[in-house]
Amino acid sequence: MSFGDPNNPYGQQPPQAPYGAPQQPAPYGYPQPSQPQQAYGAPPQPAPYLPPQQVAQGPGYPPQQGMAAGWHGAYASWGARVGATLIDFLFVVLVPIIIVAVSMLLRHTWDSDCAYLDIECKNAAKREIVPFIFVMWALAFLWSVAANIVILVKEGKGASPGKKAMKIQLIREETGRPLGFGLVLLRRICHGLDSAACSIGYLWPLWDEKSQTFADKVMRTVVVRRR
Repeated sequence: MSFGDPNNPYGQQPPQAPYGAPQQPAPYGYPQPSQPQQAYGAPPQPAPYLPPQQVAQGPGYPPQQGMAAGWHGAYASWGARVGATLIDFLFVVLVPIIIVAVSMLLRHTWDSDCAYLDIECKNAAKREIVPFIFVMWALAFLWSVAANIVILVKEGKGASPGKKAMKIQLIREETGRPLGFGLVLLRRICHGLDSAACSIGYLWPLWDEKSQTFADKVMRTVVVRRR
């Protein structure tokens, strides 16, 4: 039996198909391309989790760099957002309130050594305490400004002190990345839309599908929960 015997199909090579022609299945007796098969009795493998952005753009969409770490696709509740806002508010105003309260207390007690009808002594005491009170009020104002800047910087990186305490994060809806200082400041300005019409924008996350305020919709941002 010769290798090139036409009666021996195992000794012949299949003819080459012309360029551009559809591929023909291999004849019987030639090895078929193998496909990976799951072992008998092995449990089915679950599909990998994809955040909503990747699901919307297809299962093969690669994750973007800088996406919110720990986000598992759940939007923050209205209560968590209110709690974060209250914490940030206290961070801004608590120290100034204490400073102003102390300054007013000093103003009314600074002339305690003066006699009840000693007007000159009382006026002299007030002239002494007034510059000190102005300095304290200036410190309170500087604290408020600095605290707001810190909150904006932290929120631009993803989470303000209040949001971090409530385990939520502010990100861009399209990319899942933090906004940065400039866009966070612009979003703060857009909160004026939420304050309009009896502050209905701040209540909008209660029934909104993505828990967004009007400012979030304008800026295309979402607040999400973290693990």
